[in-house]
Amino acid sequence: MNRRVVVTGLGPLTPIGSGKESFWDGLIAGKSGVQRVDDAVDLDGIDVKIGALVTDFNCLDYMDKKRARRIERATQMAIAAARLAINDAKLDLKSIDPYRISVLSGTGIGELKAAIDNLHLLNTDGPRRVSPFFIPQFMPNAIPAEIAIEFGCKGPNFGIVSACASSAHALGIAASIIHSNYSDLVIVGGSETLLLRLVYAGFARMGALSQRNDEPAKASRPFDLQRDGFVLGEGAGCIILEEFAQARERGAKIYAELCGFGMSADAAHITAPAEGGEGAAAAMKMALSTAGLVPTDIDYINAHGTSTLLNDKAETAAIKTVFGGHGYRLKISSTKSQIGHLLGAAGVVEAIATILTIEHSYIPATINYEYPDPDCDLDYTPVGSDCRVEVALTNSFGFGGQNATLLFSSSRVRSL
Repeated sequence: MNRRVVVTGLGPLTPIGSGKESFWDGLIAGKSGVQRVDDAVDLDGIDVKIGALVTDFNCLDYMDKKRARRIERATQMAIAAARLAINDAKLDLKSIDPYRISVLSGTGIGELKAAIDNLHLLNTDGPRRVSPFFIPQFMPNAIPAEIAIEFGCKGPNFGIVSACASSAHALGIAASIIHSNYSDLVIVGGSETLLLRLVYAGFARMGALSQRNDEPAKASRPFDLQRDGFVLGEGAGCIILEEFAQARERGAKIYAELCGFGMSADAAHITAPAEGGEGAAAAMKMALSTAGLVPTDIDYINAHGTSTLLNDKAETAAIKTVFGGHGYRLKISSTKSQIGHLLGAAGVVEAIATILTIEHSYIPATINYEYPDPDCDLDYTPVGSDCRVEVALTNSFGFGGQNATLLFSSSRVRSL
């Protein structure tokens, strides 16, 4: 654990902007990326018509046409996010031993569109019409594998699948790879592009999605009394994690240290959180413990904050359990109010938002928070505000009861 892990590059692709500057500008402006999507997705017969699309992404800005044709959208976006993060970190990967560079990526479901399209071809035109690229497109580990191929990274490489906690788990495990001296640098992220008819139908049948079709920009409203479900979004994100001594030696800009990580399982229900947020509280306590910090050291929490009835109530209860009276003094906000729920990419994109919050000492708002819920009575930052933030948590909780909490600190970096 003498090997410290720091953040040196950020690469978000989101419904409110791609690249760290555009993403941050969208956050502080309170921009919503939620819109009607029934002109892009066949939602006939489905009550939900809204989603959060990445509208400024052109894969040919990041790769050639031949490469783009052989991979699906989530993988394209993952490579693009990695390129943004590498450029932001001002990395010359050729100057680093490729066996000391790892790639980890999280996704909740992966390239489901490839499966849907090829199943249709199989059923209508026969097996000879199935694409020879189908299997390598569909397998969830294709995303980190393609990133490694793109950038020549030969260290540990694998995908992580834990629903909406996937890329948060990827970040925490990536840090452990550096701590354990398997690698000096990890390109770590997540990607998800599931705005598909089948996915909408499945989530809608569960009653998980907001049906505020007439007011898309107001549909995602975490912790608000009138919340009625999450908004499905798409996106990707990538963070460069680097061993501190290497980063310092090459003169890298260091955003923060990833100094705490906690994870747990609810073991309660496949989709609903544990009563009182027990598992979420355990993950937050573990993150504090691994960082050697106490609850009053935390300035800000980027909440999982999905805008569902059960999650927001359980997360609020978990925060009270862990932080006690300090929980009422903490600033809390949910990035999902602006970009929707990016599923497997949510953890890394929200980690980027947390790191930028630390850098700028400004807390973006939880937009659409209008009507207080007695069960959700903390400070959710309905209006963005200047606030000194040196130590922050970000939470990610997934279907299956899989919980992950990351803890970032800028003050710890300055002390090194």
